[in-house]
This record gives sequence, C-alpha cells and structure tokens, in this order.
Amino acid sequence: MQFTAQQIGILLDGSVDGNPEDTVNQLAKIEDAQSGSLSFLANPKYEHFIYQTNASIVIVNKDFVASGPIKPTLIRVENAYTAFSLLLQQYNSIKLNKKGIEEPCYIHPSAKIGKDVYIGAFAYIGADVVLGDHSKIYPQVYLGDNSSVGSGCTLFSGVKIYHDCQIGSNVIIHAGSVIGSDGFGFAPLEDGSYGKISQIGNVIIEDDVEIGSNTSIDRATMGSTIIKKGVKLDNLIQIAHNVEIGSNTVIASQAGVSGSTKIGPQSVIGGQVGIVGHINIAKGSQIQAQSGINRAIVEEDKKWAGSPASSFNDQMRAQVIFNRLPEMQRKIDELERKLKEFTK
Repeated sequence: MQFTAQQIGILLDGSVDGNPEDTVNQLAKIEDAQSGSLSFLANPKYEHFIYQTNASIVIVNKDFVASGPIKPTLIRVENAYTAFSLLLQQYNSIKLNKKGIEEPCYIHPSAKIGKDVYIGAFAYIGADVVLGDHSKIYPQVYLGDNSSVGSGCTLFSGVKIYHDCQIGSNVIIHAGSVIGSDGFGFAPLEDGSYGKISQIGNVIIEDDVEIGSNTSIDRATMGSTIIKKGVKLDNLIQIAHNVEIGSNTVIASQAGVSGSTKIGPQSVIGGQVGIVGHINIAKGSQIQAQSGINRAIVEEDKKWAGSPASSFNDQMRAQVIFNRLPEMQRKIDELERKLKEFTK
C-alpha cells in the first residue's frame, strides 16, 4: 500500500514540512532507508543519518532544528518515537489482517465461533470451545475441549491451548507456546519411584496479555494458574502450576517461576531469574537478570539482585568489594610478612 506525506500527517496529527504529495510504501530504519521508505528520528545520537538518508519521508519531533540540508519530506509531531510506534502498529494490523476459515481444519460441531474470525489450515478446535469475534487462529493451533478464547486475540502457528483453559480478550500468544500442560507434580513412593499427581485445574489468562514464543504455562493441580491483565511474557519462560502473576508485570526470557508463587502487580523480572515456589513477591519488585529468589519479598517497589538475591544496593557494594579481593589479599600477605619480621 502507498501513502502520501499528507495522509500520514493527518493520521499522526502532525504538520508536513516539504512536499505533501511524496509517497512511501514501506517502513525502514533511518540508516537503511531507501527511496519510498518512511522512517523516523527521535534519538539525537542518530541525527547525522537524517542528512544522508535516502528515505522519502522522516517523522521528527516538532522542535527539531536541522543543522544542514535535508532531502526527505519531514512530518513534525509531538513525539516521533510514539508516532512511529503507532504506524508500526497500524502496519502490522494491515499485514496480519486475515479472515475466513481455511481448509483443511477441524472444528467440532459444538464449538461456538465468533464473527470475522480467521482459522488457519490444520487448526484443531475441540468440543465446546468458544472463540470470540475478530480473533485469529493461525495454522496448526490446537484449542482443547471446553477452552475459551476472547475477542480480538491472535494465536500464532503451533500454539497449544489445553482443555478447560480460559484466554481473555486482546491476547497475543506467539508460536510454539503451550498453555495448560500438566504441572510438575509427583509424589515419592516407598520403592524410590515417583507417582504422578493428576493436574485437574486450568490456566486463566486475562485481557491484554502478550506471551512470547515457546513459553510454557502449566495448569494448576487444583484451581487455576492465573496470568492477570496486561502481563507481558518474553520467549522461553516457564510458569509452574498455581502461580499467579500480577497485572502489568513483565518477565524477560528464560526466567522460571516455581509452583504456587504469587508475583505482585507491576513487577519487572529480568532474564534467567529463578524463583522458588510457595512465596510472595511484593508489588513493583525489580529483579536483576540471573538473580535467584529463594525467599519472599515483602517490601514493595524495591530492586533486588544476585543469587541468592539481596537488595540491589547491597549487591553493588558487594561486587565492588569482590573485585578488590586480590588487592586485599596482597595487603594481608604483606602485613603478615611484616608481622613475622616484627616478632622475630
């Protein structure tokens, strides 16, 4: 699709500085843009690119003042980064705008399918499934019996939603993620083996959640594993049975949360963080990458680091001391040598 600078300016509530009839048909980074591309400049570190870019149109902040000649047409907006993000969202919605039911796929006669949905080839929709309006189910998605998916959701290829699980509205789940697989529940037996504990609960994912690719969220032993509204999960995350993740929490890749732990809202958890089971993490906790959390965090809005984790400031001081250990050892050795000479 092709758009003029004037059309983009109206969409972004911006002003056009240059030729309003200049057209673009693609988005690109300012340093890589070619003729016909739309780009943006928000970070002053990249300003030098605007004087050499081949982009046809560039979005800039209203207060941008050029220090040299510029070839592209400019669209001036309040916040160039936010405006370009809006365009990316619009571009993505157009690109992913699919409707209709492809064949072959399987839809159980008892399933309730909403309006204007997309169901890709080789998808499986089980008995008593509810699929909301305007949702998109990409090829090879599995929706188990009695599961539900709200309106405006996107489930990319290979997503598996086990039976009885509930997905809210405006949820995005990326390829290969599994929702509702069995929790890791086994009981030791007298002969040293382990007997499986049946996992009869489910997973509830509330509205506006996004889940990255190849993430696993286990169903509860009883009750529900709950991912609350607005949570954002990266790729390759493990959420165990009966975990509860508070609203608007973000978790980076390769983190793992053990069973029955409750994470407070608006927490930020870095990559490769490991959290033990049956503890509470206070609201607004910020946990540095590769930290190990082995006890409850009760203070809200605090930063934590290390393994086992302690307060972020304590960890930083400890690391400074750790780096000085060779020098301290040399001084101790020198003092011991002098002490021996003194006592002779």
